[in-house]
Amino acid sequence: MNKLGMLLGMAAIALVAAGCSGSRDTKIVQQTTMYSTMDSTALVYTDPAAASPVQDHPLRWFGFVVHPFGVGLDYLVNRPVYFIASLWPGLFGYTNEDAMVSAQRQTVFR
Repeated sequence: MNKLGMLLGMAAIALVAAGCSGSRDTKIVQQTTMYSTMDSTALVYTDPAAASPVQDHPLRWFGFVVHPFGVGLDYLVNRPVYFIASLWPGLFGYTNEDAMVSAQRQTVFR
């Protein structure tokens, strides 16, 4: 069991390191139209999927799976701490920058 744990750990490290060490071919794609793919009307004139990267890292899929848990932790831990700190800014060192960051947070319920 100890060797299996080591192998799994090494495989996990190799997977994470592969995302950092890989090189992506950066080909210059000539724009065939006068419209930018970043334009909101680009769907009408061009195919935005043609300008997007073809390859995607497998850890991105893992990010999709764990994202709801991160949002839950944000609502259960981070936001209450910011709220409590905003009640007594002198005691907790809550600054104007903290207030700005807190005000810019998106809410789930609009």
